[in-house]
Amino acid sequence: MSGRRTARVALPAVLVLLPPSETKSDGGKGAPLDLGELSLPKLTATREMLVDALVTLSADVEASSVALGLSAGQSDEVARNAALWTSSTRPALERYTGVLFDALDAKSLTRVQKSKAFTRLAIGSALFGVVRSGDFIPAYRLSGGSKLPGMGTLQSLWKPELTPALEAEDEGLIVDLRSGTYQQLGPVPGAVTATVLTEKPDGSRSVVSHFNKHHKGLLARALVVSRAEPSDVKGVARVASKAGLTVEIASPTELVILT
Repeated sequence: MSGRRTARVALPAVLVLLPPSETKSDGGKGAPLDLGELSLPKLTATREMLVDALVTLSADVEASSVALGLSAGQSDEVARNAALWTSSTRPALERYTGVLFDALDAKSLTRVQKSKAFTRLAIGSALFGVVRSGDFIPAYRLSGGSKLPGMGTLQSLWKPELTPALEAEDEGLIVDLRSGTYQQLGPVPGAVTATVLTEKPDGSRSVVSHFNKHHKGLLARALVVSRAEPSDVKGVARVASKAGLTVEIASPTELVILT
């Protein structure tokens, strides 16, 4: 998919918030970053401030590496940040990679399903706050726990803006699958969350990072391909069960997925 959106599409009844990934694909066929084209336009000023800060910081590779927690062999990440205003873009759904996005498997979606994914799915971002998965963005490096020189924490920057922006974005159900760090950037009270637990033979349960990401990707896919429009945690549980996931309802706002 290339080019830019020319019109806003109708918002879906369900908004699914995904965590981002540290790994991102290169390249893209979209024009350079245009913050005015991104969803949640009330976040534009903070987005611009952070993009400018990363571009400026990238002039000092050592300082960038310290601020971003990079190793000596990750100078390419600094180069990505240096080109934020000039590099090509692609839809966020195609930009992020890794376990969750492998399980989501956007490449296998039909054209109709992918169109739905572009509006139904949104992705948390330390740089952009949250983007719709159809928003065109460049590759970048900035983690939710990073602290840029001369600025407060990313949570202190985003929380006052991101929570009200998300609450105003969608009048239907919000399913928040973001990791804790990204939920803290902009909490959404009342959102349905999902906890992925691995059950051991002795009956004890624990969180395993790989399975957490994988099963959240499967749930996100199920919410895209299903024709159902869940309005509460029970509806989300039904969609998950039909997709083959083993689930329990822990509370009116929490779903447990068992592996």
